Amino acid sequence: MTETPAGSPAADAPMPKPTDEPLVVLEGVNKWFGQLHVLQDIDLTIHRGEVVVVIGPSGSGKSTLCRAINRLETIDKGTITLDGQPLPQEGKALANLRAEVGMVFQSFNLFAHKTILENVMLGPVKVRGKDKAEAEKRAMELLERVGVAHQAQKYPAQLSGGQQQRVAIARALAMEPKVMLFDEPTSALDPEMIKEVLDVMVDLARRGMTMVVVTHEMGFARTAGDRVVFMADGAIVEQNTPEEFFTNPTSDRAKDFLGKILKH
Repeated sequence: MTETPAGSPAADAPMPKPTDEPLVVLEGVNKWFGQLHVLQDIDLTIHRGEVVVVIGPSGSGKSTLCRAINRLETIDKGTITLDGQPLPQEGKALANLRAEVGMVFQSFNLFAHKTILENVMLGPVKVRGKDKAEAEKRAMELLERVGVAHQAQKYPAQLSGGQQQRVAIARALAMEPKVMLFDEPTSALDPEMIKEVLDVMVDLARRGMTMVVVTHEMGFARTAGDRVVFMADGAIVEQNTPEEFFTNPTSDRAKDFLGKILKH
């Protein structure tokens, strides 16, 4: 039986509307791995409060795009700004930037030797300089929100994959980021655990969190996305509202992609 995360939204709760205020702006972004041109002239603006879902075939550059936003991948050409500031190159300024950008990966990347609670408290105490008692209170609130507060004293290995991924989301939220990046957060999970993680992500979207989500979960793209960005061969081929994209794709690449995945 899957747990329902605490505070899961009612299905008919209205989604907050994104603002017109740009938060993440990519202009003319290019990236090569050797001869492979993995990001080709990417122009993309993500507005505050917007949920952008990036989809496309494997090897299309989706994860590289996501990782470039917090400089886990460097870019070779172009600019990326966060809240009007260019991404720093290195050092303390880069660490500060990463504190503003929450990242949830395919693998959970939790510290095995620390409890769930300690994992969520670590960033706010070490990076943000928060008082331990304050950090613990906030961490417990977030673990409650993602439905694993009762597991707070356990270690990651004692939790299921779905629970660990929810802890990873709580850990990212504990830093109070301006934007959350999700790089295929459910692809390593068993099918019954996928819903419990997606429920948490839908809840975040309903609370107005700015999100960039690379995923194969088309149901999430339809229900929680404000915009679908379709990538192929390192380029953005088309982007539209989920409704328009799924019912009326304009490019042959998107039609072909949807034809393959929606038949199964």
